[in-house]
Amino acid sequence: MIGRTVRIVASALVVGLMVGGCGGEPSPAPTTTVDPQVEAATKGKPPKPDIPKVWPLTGVETKQVAKRPALSIKVENSSSSRPQAGLTHADIVWEEVVEGGITRFVAVYHSRLPDTVEPVRSVRPMDPAIVAPLDGILAYSGAQGVFIDAVDASGTQSVIMDRGDPGFSRDPNRSAPHNVIGVPETFLSQADGERTAPPRQQFRFADEVGEGTAATSGKKARTLDVALSPAQRSVWDWDNDSRTWLRSEGSSRSVSTSGERHAARNVVVLSVKVVNTQYRDASGAPVPETQLVGSGSGVVASGGRVIDVKWSKKGLHKPVVLTSNGKPVELDPGNTWVELVPSGTGRWSTS
Repeated sequence: MIGRTVRIVASALVVGLMVGGCGGEPSPAPTTTVDPQVEAATKGKPPKPDIPKVWPLTGVETKQVAKRPALSIKVENSSSSRPQAGLTHADIVWEEVVEGGITRFVAVYHSRLPDTVEPVRSVRPMDPAIVAPLDGILAYSGAQGVFIDAVDASGTQSVIMDRGDPGFSRDPNRSAPHNVIGVPETFLSQADGERTAPPRQQFRFADEVGEGTAATSGKKARTLDVALSPAQRSVWDWDNDSRTWLRSEGSSRSVSTSGERHAARNVVVLSVKVVNTQYRDASGAPVPETQLVGSGSGVVASGGRVIDVKWSKKGLHKPVVLTSNGKPVELDPGNTWVELVPSGTGRWSTS
């Protein structure tokens, strides 16, 4: 069989040569026609690189960015409200001074959603300037009518417990008014279709953890001690193992209802002007307003280091811009807590 196969192959080769010799000149090789315009447009241009997808509010890479709007929720921070639920999932948390020097949070969610957030409280006059750049939803328990009107005027959609909107309930294990539970999924299900989804980026981020401006150019620090008022001191201690800043309420560890420590990849401290409005709360205390449209000084803490910055916000719908020596500041990818410290009465220090 092997010999027969060899003879067949050899015969085929001879026949092929004879046919080729009888045909005269060899057939020309096939040609490919290239459109001159296409060739000119592509010649010398490298292929476009793959741009990684990142969550807009954290800069963390992801395979897919959820096409939902940003959800902001007002959360209480009085001693009666602790421990809170849901803050560990927030992309950004803003801390602001309210009546009596206590603070409240505006917790912003997009990349991760907790099952519940607690305790949800009422809106304040500075909140529209915080949430307007997100063009999303703000969920809260209620407020004076003028404050609700300001949220609406900012283009932000309100979801309000006192109005009967879905997603709110009471925790029977806590006393009112520190017991309002909010369900983020239910809040988002009420989006009116005019929200920006996903939200626009609010801060600039480096590509990798440890490559942010403070992490690469700042001074080493173990502790960032922020006194917002005589009633509220927020302390951040650097934890090298988790590469995060761990939060304390004064000398007490700040934890969630699950026992997880509140932590931040970045802590942004802004010196802001705070003025008393003509409005008063139920106790008769004047309602303060943090004035965010403007500019001032501050610090950014990332990667165990702290750097001095300048901040500016050019309008209600504009995000806060951070610079250092005239250059844009990049945060480390991850969650961010923003401390709004009253100028003149508040302070911060590092050690």
